[in-house]
Amino acid sequence: MNSPKWLDRILYPFAHHTLQLPQGNMHYVDEGTGDAIVFVHGTPTWSFLWRQQIKRLSRTHRCIAPDHLGFGLSDKPTEMDFAYTPEAHADNLERLIDHLQLKNITLVVHDFGGPIGLRYALRHPENVKNLVILNTWMWNLEEEKQMMKVSKFLSGGVGRFMYLQLGFSPRFLLPKGYHERKHLTKDVHNHYLKPFTSPQARLGTWKFAVALHDSNAYFAELWEQREKLRSINKLILWGEKDKLLPLHFLDKWQQEFPETKVIKYKAGHFVQEERGGEIAEAIQRFIG
Repeated sequence: MNSPKWLDRILYPFAHHTLQLPQGNMHYVDEGTGDAIVFVHGTPTWSFLWRQQIKRLSRTHRCIAPDHLGFGLSDKPTEMDFAYTPEAHADNLERLIDHLQLKNITLVVHDFGGPIGLRYALRHPENVKNLVILNTWMWNLEEEKQMMKVSKFLSGGVGRFMYLQLGFSPRFLLPKGYHERKHLTKDVHNHYLKPFTSPQARLGTWKFAVALHDSNAYFAELWEQREKLRSINKLILWGEKDKLLPLHFLDKWQQEFPETKVIKYKAGHFVQEERGGEIAEAIQRFIG
């Protein structure tokens, strides 16, 4: 595929790859050689989110970072053609890993990339060597009353209008995910706005807002299987100034997996943007 004109090839110098899925083409990065690291993004981001880590880690590892359907450089199918649920995205991630025949992978997950990517680890723990967890969750959110209230509101007509017509997620929510706004330069922000230039292109972001309450049964099902993650090496890297996810999410991970090393950063939700080099270095040390 050709690079869109707005894509800065200095910021994002990676070759383009696509996997043809029944619902559309999924774009992904595949850089470097060696043991595989799979980076799984959330919303409203795409593989661009991991560019700093890929540039460094691809010197010693094979770095794969897909764009979920509806995000980044991937196709953006209609509601009729694709469900846009975390489970549907998880199916596509598994297809990609199988297609590339990846073995003994390190799985790096963030935001909605948690309940998407961790399902692969639960289904195939024997094929996941390491887990790196950044500002995410894998459990029912019903007890998060404020999140549920907001999600239910956003699933209605007003929320749909805000997301599809106004670009609410990349335009307004994404900046709130930064602790130090200086890291969200105009150029960087532009790379999060440009994939979402039409209501159709913004559908995936709205569906994730709805999924916060609609997918609770799926989240609960994942958490019930958490024991399968016990034997996998884990590292938690957390932006403790996160305004989008509550800090007690980190407490829940630590209570469940107390043996896991945790590194906290004075950064927001998008810790891999604000602490790019430090995150890459932490992953490098962890996986050797």
